[in-house]
Amino acid sequence: MWICCQIGAREHYAVPRALHEQGLLAGLVTDWYAFTKKNTEKLKTETLKSESKSVFGVRNGLDHLVQRQFQHFSISAFQRFGGASARAARCEAIPDELVHAFPLRSLLWKWRVRRLAAQGRSYEAYCQTDAAFARAVARLQLPPHEVLFGYSYASLEILEMEKKRGVLTVLDQIDPGAVEFRRVAEEMKQHPEIAGPAPDFPIAYYERNRREWELADIIIVNSEWSRQALISEGADPAKIDILPLAYGAEDGGRTTEDRGQKTEVRTPASAPLRVLWLGQVNVRKGIHYLMAAGRLLEDENIQFEVVGPVGILPEAVAAAPRNMTFHGPVSRDRAADWYRQSDVFVLPTLSDGFALTQLEALAHGLPVITTPNCGRVIEEGKTGFIVPPRDPQALANAVLKFVADRNLSTRMSPDCREAITRFSINRYGQNMVRMINVFRPK
Repeated sequence: MWICCQIGAREHYAVPRALHEQGLLAGLVTDWYAFTKKNTEKLKTETLKSESKSVFGVRNGLDHLVQRQFQHFSISAFQRFGGASARAARCEAIPDELVHAFPLRSLLWKWRVRRLAAQGRSYEAYCQTDAAFARAVARLQLPPHEVLFGYSYASLEILEMEKKRGVLTVLDQIDPGAVEFRRVAEEMKQHPEIAGPAPDFPIAYYERNRREWELADIIIVNSEWSRQALISEGADPAKIDILPLAYGAEDGGRTTEDRGQKTEVRTPASAPLRVLWLGQVNVRKGIHYLMAAGRLLEDENIQFEVVGPVGILPEAVAAAPRNMTFHGPVSRDRAADWYRQSDVFVLPTLSDGFALTQLEALAHGLPVITTPNCGRVIEEGKTGFIVPPRDPQALANAVLKFVADRNLSTRMSPDCREAITRFSINRYGQNMVRMINVFRPK
């Protein structure tokens, strides 16, 4: 049995979902979780009897305090205080009784990150919050388990404790680590007009990560790009296994099927080709190269829609080409609308551990233009195109293929939807079982 520890709804709870489908999930520990109202009322009653229990045993004193607060504040009000993302932080496929969260402390941790980030001390905040979460998990009375699964940067204290208990430990490295930081920092130095000066290298943050590599029995990376990055930083290659991310829309794939009902071109040939960027708008993702490509294509019938939280300077946004519109962040359901109304998805990333948006785009029948510096998802000429990073001309040429043949996107759609089946939650769970069987000491 496995324990999964994660901050936030990472990958839409793909790992604990996959483990639960395989009958292997002993428990999920997270920072905030939107328990159902029925379960919350049950916890309130149990707390009043001083018998608040779950599969994790008796809750500690601070959790008692949190549950007692529910006598005065409804769960809906508590979630509103945590924001829209807090209300969405749950997975219907995972029973509530398998989940343990730290609701009051999670709000404190979020406040700390915002306060220090406002002072330009983001990585210091991440170190503090990650360590606080890991220490809180290490103090829990965990259900019986043979495997502990945690994510990089927020697992050090958990790994230390679990190693003493003789538990097999798995660390999921969420990004290419220090290699990625240096690459982005160098890019920012070359283009200060995009996002301002590059931050100093956060030594403590990446030293923490290095210590996690040393303690973990298995290190999961999501791409060959990340694997090579970790090896170059000294991680033991014998510990590393590549496990691509999974996609499992909780709508049962209805949006994909709806997408598949469309025939001919998605938009009239006279309408602009709609090219979608969805995700964080920053230097790491290559937004400045998309802007450069957009300028090369200003005379073409193309509209670039940039959707997501903007992490570049207002002056850079104002200087964007006239065929590009920045829409800011959107909710998850609104994101699905953007996929549905677009023709092509673009991700000119400089470095990504994987980029789950690739799978989301394919699930909606959208071909993808991306770089090799992320998870290998796209089949050249069949589900999209792969272009070199930092090459706006190559990016522009790939977009022009869809302008020259307005039916190309529609013809690629069936292959896009078929490709997503290789990244199912069930297959991900099966691959995790295979990985453990390979790495477990004989």
